[in-house]
Amino acid sequence: MMVRETYRALVPRFAPALFLVVSAALLLTVYLFQHVGGLEPCPLCVAQRYPHFAVLGLGLVALLFGQRVPWLMTGLLAAIATAYLTGAGYAAFHVGVEAGYFRSACAGAGGGAGSIEELRQRILNAPLARCDDVPWTLLGLSMAGWNGILGVVLGLAALYAAVLALCDSRKRVR
Repeated sequence: MMVRETYRALVPRFAPALFLVVSAALLLTVYLFQHVGGLEPCPLCVAQRYPHFAVLGLGLVALLFGQRVPWLMTGLLAAIATAYLTGAGYAAFHVGVEAGYFRSACAGAGGGAGSIEELRQRILNAPLARCDDVPWTLLGLSMAGWNGILGVVLGLAALYAAVLALCDSRKRVR
């Protein structure tokens, strides 16, 4: 029983550090793929980075102030869960675009231009990488697919840590 109580108390304390490290590692990985590997991100790929940046900020605040203010830790862990699950939603949409289930402005050209000027504007405004191309896979999943899986797993883990933090803060109030 003592081990279980210790575990339940330690999870919320160390979870923000874990989430901060994981998001930093994921961001470092995608920037290495981009700047060292030459793999240009599409607009949907870039949008999937924002939740990880949010987790960096939320995790840092949780590490600095969460131990002293228990309700803040609960809220920050819930916000981290929301960020990860939002990122998973972006990733799911991106996987759908890659598979052809959804349409996106950054996918193929889609239709002819009405004039030379319209064609010129389309070419000048076209993204460097298309969202429906899959330039890299691991075990049959694209980066967006892996990001979606990680987002769901990490989001549920952050939600679990938030529930434990809430239970811990309620014990402290009594």
